[in-house]
Amino acid sequence: MSTENLKHILVVEDEEHLRTGIKYNLEAEGYDVSAVGDAPAALKLVDETARPVDLIILDLMLPGMSGYTFCETIREQGHDMPVMILSARTLAEDRIRGFDVGADQYLQKPFDLDELLSRVRNLLARSRRFTPASLRQGEFDVYQFGKAHVNFTTFEVSVDGKPVRLTAMDMKLLRYFIEHEGKVLSRAALLTGVWDQPADLTTRTVDNFVMRLRKTFEPDPAEPRHFLSVRGAGYRFVAAGDAAETPDEAAPEA
Repeated sequence: MSTENLKHILVVEDEEHLRTGIKYNLEAEGYDVSAVGDAPAALKLVDETARPVDLIILDLMLPGMSGYTFCETIREQGHDMPVMILSARTLAEDRIRGFDVGADQYLQKPFDLDELLSRVRNLLARSRRFTPASLRQGEFDVYQFGKAHVNFTTFEVSVDGKPVRLTAMDMKLLRYFIEHEGKVLSRAALLTGVWDQPADLTTRTVDNFVMRLRKTFEPDPAEPRHFLSVRGAGYRFVAAGDAAETPDEAAPEA
């Protein structure tokens, strides 16, 4: 059977029995699956242009190179396919670090197979919605605010005429803010809408990413005019950057 039209998933897991089991079940769902036990082999597969990878399922504890380093490396190389981390690590710090290096989801081991398959479908569907072809049909394929120019079709971003580089997750968060311009978005809403994580997850991920957007787009990140904090509620994006806005507005608890 030809795999030309099948979604290609790369499983990077050093435990052979788990790697084999995941590969078997994904293939049973109709995916084309490559499975390797270390990061260097995974990097080689990602760089193959003849067989692009649509999704990566990544363990963190890998021999030689950690999953964190692998994920950071492919993001620095410009690869934007979804990455789902599988890990037995349970601390919030581990999730935050995973998101910071560019992962899209974090699933804790041991995991339920149905949940894994559901997340795979969700990531692949969301990735299709976020491709250049789909963005051309959208309202926000090219967007300008302040001194920023953002092209979601080509993933090109400039501030004051100078190109800047954002990760795929940075772009997803920025687009979510733009699509909800003027609305107060709670951290829980952002975790669910952007990271597809439980709303009750305690993490500084959202705050860390908002800080990065401020450093990129705000003339003075300490006095933001576009990415505003709303005390006790979350964040609000203001495209016009009204000087009357304050960086930490008073608001009732959400």
